[in-house]
Order: sequence, then structure tokens, then C-alpha cells
Amino acid sequence: GRFFLKSSRVPETDNSQTMDRPYNPLSDFLKARFGCKVFKVSVDAGFTCPNRDGTRGYGGCVYCESSTLAPKDFNGDFDVGKQLSAGIDKVGKRHNARKFIAYFQVNTNTHAPVERLRQIYSEALRPDIVGIAVSTRPDCLGKDVLDLLCELKEQRHLWLELGLQSANDSTLKLINRGHSALEFEDALRRARERGIDVCAHVIIGLPGEGREDILKTIGFLASKKIWGVKFHQLQVIKGTGLERMYRNAEVKVLGLEEYSRLVVDCLERLPRTTVIHRLCGDAPKRYLVAPQWGANKFIVMDRIRGLLAERGTFQGARREGT
Repeated sequence: GRFFLKSSRVPETDNSQTMDRPYNPLSDFLKARFGCKVFKVSVDAGFTCPNRDGTRGYGGCVYCESSTLAPKDFNGDFDVGKQLSAGIDKVGKRHNARKFIAYFQVNTNTHAPVERLRQIYSEALRPDIVGIAVSTRPDCLGKDVLDLLCELKEQRHLWLELGLQSANDSTLKLINRGHSALEFEDALRRARERGIDVCAHVIIGLPGEGREDILKTIGFLASKKIWGVKFHQLQVIKGTGLERMYRNAEVKVLGLEEYSRLVVDCLERLPRTTVIHRLCGDAPKRYLVAPQWGANKFIVMDRIRGLLAERGTFQGARREGT
């Protein structure tokens, strides 16, 4: 399993494989990079979303309720420095952790004037923070933002998380995503030209999508040799447009077994060098309408790993030369 344990950036001709490490998790990537286990600390910097505030649209994505992403102990204070100090103190004591990633997670974390972004991100430039992760949308990645991210990249390890969800434009329109697959592709290209690693978010089980649609999205990302992927199951959250669709029987959610099989199908088709940031989502139980199995991510992760073992398969198994 050398390609999992030493680095996520290995020659495409490396044919090593392992059954005990059948995919390339973020935890291994960070441990190889920093020499110890590294923990993410999420912050809510008070950003909004261009798909809600009228910049791009209104109403947001049909599945989204941003409060589900808020840090667990968030008290309404958007002071990034205070949130990081509190989060690091809590996580540090619980896990005896020494190194951390500042994760700008809630809403669209590049949707502000660049000077405000610089002020916010600078709060993360402290000795115990070794990396910065910025979650945003493909339509909020102008040249000035990329310039700023490159400045940060010179001071800390940095990656960008871009929501794709699906490479099918008809699906993106149905869920009111507010951008196209082409816009994602363009944002990915421009970020990569600047040397910025990109992790793509994908939702499995979106309305109207079957297995072939999902594999099309994975094929799209695999063809780009995407640096990272974060998988989410479609989750029906209270108060969203998706909840109304679900109550009206306009959309169904996947069972645990079906979701797990689809994730394994996807892993088999991704390059082995792609870093897997998540195998599933985990919305707080108080917000979750369906599926209820999504309330416990460990059950989901165990089933996916179990299926990998049962199939005797691994990430990249259905790709040649990866």
C-alpha cells in the first residue's frame, strides 16, 4: 500500500494496492504531509451565498440549510479568532492534538470583497494551524480571490473545496444550483493553473439521477484527475425545498446498502491518487428528515469498507494506469 502511506502524489504508473487500505483517505494524506494526525476546526465567518442573496439567484439549493454546517458550539459570534481558539482548545484536549486545519465551511467562503477575505483568512495564520481549507462555489472564484489564495498558499498548506454535486446540467437546474458543469470545469482549471489543490463535493442520490448519471459525474472528475473528492448522500433537511419535494413523494432517498454500493462503484473509477475527504455526510440529527441511517456516519463508513473487502476491490480498480 505504498501509494496510500507515503504520499497522495505518486506516479500514475504505480500499480501497488492493498486490501487493508483500499482507498486514499484525507487522514493519511495529512499524516504523511505533517508527520502526525491533523484535525480540522470548522468556523463560521458570517458569509452568505450568491444563490440566496440575489447575486446569482434566490432560495439557494433545494437541499441546503446552512445552519446544519455551523460548528457544534457556535453561539452566533462570527469572530474567527475566537472560534478557532475555542475549537482548537476543545479538539486539542479531546484528541491530544497539536496541529490543525482551519476549515472555512459555512456558506460561500469567497463571497466577499477581497480585503474582507484577507482580514478573515489572516485570523488563521497562527502557529498551531498548519493548513487552511476554503469551501466555495465555482462562480465565486475571480482572479483577485485566486491571487489572495495564492498568497495564503505561500504561508500555509491550502486547498479549495468546490461544490459540483453533479456533472449533469439538467440536475443542477432541478436543484437550483445556479451554475453549470462547465463553470465548475473553468474554475477548476483556473485554480489548478495557480497550483491550488481542489476537492470536489458530490451528492449521490440527487432527484432524477440513477447509477449511470452518478458514474458520469465521477467519470468527469476522474478525467480531470481531481485532487480530492468529498461524497455526500442526499439528505432531506428540515425547512428546505427538498423536504417539500420529499413530503409530496417527488423524490426518494437511497437505502444504506444502495448508497454504499454506489460509493464503491465511484471509488473504483477514481484515480488512486485522488484524496477521499469524506465517504458520507452527517447532518445533525435534529435537522434530519431522511434517511435516518445518515445520522451515524460510522455505520455508513463501516458498510462501505465492508463492501470494498467483500468485492476484493479498491480505489482505481476500474481504471488503467492510475
